[in-house]
Amino acid sequence: MESASSRPGLADLILLLGRLLLSLIFLHEAWSLATDITATVDTFAKLGLSAPVAFATIALQIGAGLSIATGFLCRFGALALAFFCLATALLFHTNLASQNELLHFEKDLAIAGGMFVLAASGAGSISIDNLLRKRTNGLHPWLRAVL
Repeated sequence: MESASSRPGLADLILLLGRLLLSLIFLHEAWSLATDITATVDTFAKLGLSAPVAFATIALQIGAGLSIATGFLCRFGALALAFFCLATALLFHTNLASQNELLHFEKDLAIAGGMFVLAASGAGSISIDNLLRKRTNGLHPWLRAVL
């Protein structure tokens, strides 16, 4: 029988919802980029970026997005996307005189902030990381810390 202390609480459910919402924007964007790869490569070329950068961007968004959604190595996925958002804001949304660019700049900073919070807090109890942590008590403390 499951004890009350082992059941997910409201905070655990809210953390799961937050992870899913944060991951959604990256998974959707990766899907959009991947489904029209020719246009994606052309758009990246207009920004002075090569096709391998476009493929790496798609891979990062899928990999880290799934990491956050499932809670598997969530801290790493969150850090990767936090730095990705900071780089995107600082490199591509710099025309702050434009209301649209300012909005994208602020959005990227806000998402990066959320990702840093997630990296610090971890995935929570409703996650693959938590399942692994329960099964790996004998692992090195550093490895348990990243789960």
